Amino acid sequence: MDDSPSKLKIIPDHFQIPTSSIESPESRTSSITEPATDQSSRSLHHQRTRRKLRTAFMLNLFTLRGLPWGSSSGGQEKVELTVAELESLRSELADIEEREAHLKAQLEHVDEVLRSARLSGYLYIRTRWAALPGEPPPIDDTEVDDWLPRFVVLHGECIFLYLLCTDLSPQDSTLLSDIVEVGKLPCLKREDNEIQHAFYILTRHGLRYECSSSSKIQVDSWLSALQSDCKLESDTSVPNGSIEM
Repeated sequence: MDDSPSKLKIIPDHFQIPTSSIESPESRTSSITEPATDQSSRSLHHQRTRRKLRTAFMLNLFTLRGLPWGSSSGGQEKVELTVAELESLRSELADIEEREAHLKAQLEHVDEVLRSARLSGYLYIRTRWAALPGEPPPIDDTEVDDWLPRFVVLHGECIFLYLLCTDLSPQDSTLLSDIVEVGKLPCLKREDNEIQHAFYILTRHGLRYECSSSSKIQVDSWLSALQSDCKLESDTSVPNGSIEM
């Protein structure tokens, strides 16, 4: 009997991993970097889109009304106008120049008034007419609140009444030579309990201007200036009581 060891039979390895399925480092790197490249391109695309939207918004913000914008072949923005749009634009520019000239004239007028007028400022004014001979006395309308603010200017030999200080033409005027009497009036009490100091100006034609202001200094200044310019005696007497507005 043969005791020698039997020969070993070698079975080939059927569980080997094919070399083609093993990824190389280069392929791994490319597979990893491809999504990043795609993401960066998308981010760049979004940035360009936002930039275009921002540019369009700024153009719409600073575009003149009714003017269409377009792009030239060189990438520069240009305005495309029809004949009607061009005429409309010229009309708007002419209106702007006219308003500018008017505002400039108003500014020059205010500057001239402040430089040359002896006295100027806002006063509350209402007018009354004295009764003519043979007429019944006027109705007591002291409680009627018809006081209106006016910009009053004492300049030269006249008193000018403007609706606003920027008006180029006065609403009314009175010669100092026509003023026959100037005096104080009782203090007025407005609905908001504000005290108004008052005075009056009487002309030879029977027109009576009643003026008031919350500033006693302003009222005293007008009284002093008018009495001096009209060469009237100072009348410091004031009727008793006060009038509620």
